[in-house]
Amino acid sequence: MIIQKTKKTDMDYILIHRETVQANSAVMLFHGLTGSPYELKKYAKFLYDMGHDVYCYCLPGHGCHPVDIFSVKEKNWRDFARERYMELRKNYADFFVGGLCLGAVLALHLAEENKDITGLICLSTTLFLDGWTIPWYNFLMPLGLYTILRYYYTFPEREPYGIKNIKVRNTISKLMSKNTIAMDNYPLSSIYELLLLSKKVRKNIRKVFAPVLIIHSLEDDLTSTRSAKYTYKNVSSFYKEYMELSDSYHLVLYDNEKEKSFFSWLQSTEESSLAFPIVNPFNVVESYNPQINDDMLESIGGISDEDTVVFLMATIPEDVKQASVNMKAPLIINASSRKGVQVIAEGQEYEIKHKLLK
Repeated sequence: MIIQKTKKTDMDYILIHRETVQANSAVMLFHGLTGSPYELKKYAKFLYDMGHDVYCYCLPGHGCHPVDIFSVKEKNWRDFARERYMELRKNYADFFVGGLCLGAVLALHLAEENKDITGLICLSTTLFLDGWTIPWYNFLMPLGLYTILRYYYTFPEREPYGIKNIKVRNTISKLMSKNTIAMDNYPLSSIYELLLLSKKVRKNIRKVFAPVLIIHSLEDDLTSTRSAKYTYKNVSSFYKEYMELSDSYHLVLYDNEKEKSFFSWLQSTEESSLAFPIVNPFNVVESYNPQINDDMLESIGGISDEDTVVFLMATIPEDVKQASVNMKAPLIINASSRKGVQVIAEGQEYEIKHKLLK
């Protein structure tokens, strides 16, 4: 597949399949507060390779002029997300929405308003600002948040920059010093707007019916698992999954357990509330090579190296440490015919319940 990158602004990152292999589904992703689409690029490429068109937009107040973040309102974020969604939704049979931090909160807001969202991906959802790096003088924050002082104060972005992996953290630190991927501080005014949006979302969260995948780290430095657990408990989604990571901070897409964040959805075309998490097997076992009887693939028109996509079904129980994938029975999809089948691999090499977290 050839990537066609369409730019709306200099910061947007958009991956669209050419008309010859037009996608039936799309994913729209939103970045975090004071961040940029850069933090979503690897995840976007992963989703693109899974057959989705992917749209990562730079949110109002972010991007070209750092001073803009001081005047942006949460309504600007809501209106922007709604406009992009309405613009794109009519072009796809299935449309997923997700994001990181502020982006996850925006995704939830869209799902509260739009019942035709196929599924949600909520990464490090920030409904509460209560992570372990929040300053000790956090109890004084209301003094600034609810007065004119919020337009004059900022919280500097500092170590660990949301990343536990030291090597990646050093790389991010160098990029931030050049202001190429994110701002180096959190204006108090933008935190105020994030908390206003989060309050609105909490008030209406039971209006969310779309299937939702929630991923959050136990060591998130910006927002504790309270946000993720609140989301999981209060959405009305028939199908919802919550995965807790144990060796990452806030930016889960770039940290030690980034591969575990790379889930996709297998969605029923007849029953929108029926969906299952699936993963790329090569993110689990790089050398995965099951032996499949060719007769099992006749129903999807056979396969070739160019048009074959392989997934594993994932099971994520309440005790996330017991999360597993079925290595014995992969899903084989013919991208050209858009047909797939779950088959049983020959031999005893692979397990039915292969632990994801060891």
